[in-house]
Amino acid sequence: MPQPEIIRSQVERLTADFIGLGLCNSQNFPSFKNDGNFQEVSYSGTGDLSFVLKNQPYQEIYGEILRTNAYNLKMLDGALIQLMYKFENGVLKCHRLAFFPSPDLTEYQNNPEVYEDDEIYADIVMRNIVVFPIRFDFDATEGVYREIDHPKSHLTLGQYKNCRIPVSAPLTPYAFLAFLLRNFYHTAFKKHTNSITLFDEVFEDSIFPSEKTIGHFII
Repeated sequence: MPQPEIIRSQVERLTADFIGLGLCNSQNFPSFKNDGNFQEVSYSGTGDLSFVLKNQPYQEIYGEILRTNAYNLKMLDGALIQLMYKFENGVLKCHRLAFFPSPDLTEYQNNPEVYEDDEIYADIVMRNIVVFPIRFDFDATEGVYREIDHPKSHLTLGQYKNCRIPVSAPLTPYAFLAFLLRNFYHTAFKKHTNSITLFDEVFEDSIFPSEKTIGHFII
């Protein structure tokens, strides 16, 4: 199972890869806190996570994340990526991996000819695209997770309060970023996949047998 230092190393290396490949234009390298029994890998911004979870219009949530630098990576199209992990004695207790696309892609969609030759924009210039946030959460805290109703590892789409699609295991930074590139920046993924550092560490499965009987994702 990946240790805190391995997770920090992945985030640092992948951040450097994204910078070198021109996939992002702003970034905060990971912070690392080690308070005795507890370790945290997060971003070095100052944002308050509680604001993101409040019942606010998406445009305001995005704006607050951007204003407070509460992200690891800002993609060239404005999408913001957060990676946060908490450990206890080296064992993963929770993570929050989030993707907040820019709420306004009008600039790219109104002038597609300017961007269509740039692989980072190739997948977002279609006018029928509807942006929505994506979040992979993991929480192994007793009393927080509930079999099926609140899986330890789950996917939330579009900030829907009760959208918790079971996921077979927690995601490493590499698994999460590869997922985003493959599905939302596929043209860039095909061009740069061999230039992005490959990590093969994985977390242990956390899914319950009952959760495998309903719609779920396998990592």
